[in-house]
Amino acid sequence: MADAPASQTLSRGIRILEVLSDARGALSIDEIAGELGVHRSIAYRLLRTLEDHGLVSRDASGLVFLGARMAALAAGVANDLQAEALPELTAVANELGMTCFLAVLDGEECITLVSVEPRHAVASVAQRPGARHSVTVGAPGKAILAQLAEAEWPAGSFAALHDTVAQSRSAGFATSHDEVIPTVQSVAVPLALRGQRPAAIAVVHVATDRTDAEIAARLQHSATTIREALGG
Repeated sequence: MADAPASQTLSRGIRILEVLSDARGALSIDEIAGELGVHRSIAYRLLRTLEDHGLVSRDASGLVFLGARMAALAAGVANDLQAEALPELTAVANELGMTCFLAVLDGEECITLVSVEPRHAVASVAQRPGARHSVTVGAPGKAILAQLAEAEWPAGSFAALHDTVAQSRSAGFATSHDEVIPTVQSVAVPLALRGQRPAAIAVVHVATDRTDAEIAARLQHSATTIREALGG
């Protein structure tokens, strides 16, 4: 298997799903072709196949976005973890008035598995399931790195990150300001579960009267509840 040639078509199809997941709105076929570095006709054929399987959809103007089938597939990933986490994420989101989400380690990236926006907040920051960024930035990334030996970190991690993660490990929570999304702040706590990838519970917000430590204490309570429910 290690010597088998990779499928370029499959790789491009997966890349389209990643591009659409990272986008903050629907994209045109030309934009997707540009992201892939391929001709428009190639992107179109790939999108037609993904559309046939319900993985992408197009609106009346032809713009492309992730299809409903993606939600069904995502629900099957770590479904026990998602089921136990969802009530806690909902409680935190509504109590703090902030979007609360569960992130897991995926290679060298931190990916959002499930998120909940507060019910009655005047405004909240969206954090879509499937959103990903390097594990070396952002509060959930640091909370995940705090659970790993440094030999397992991405190659080339800079010295300042080691100091920051060490501080996060000592405090029991991680923070970030303007690292992933400008003007957005985040607080995250580690969620270590037996037999599963390192994870973190986090919130994102723009402004709050609560301190980072107060937010972290609430997240830690939820992390403990989830861990105990899963026998971890």
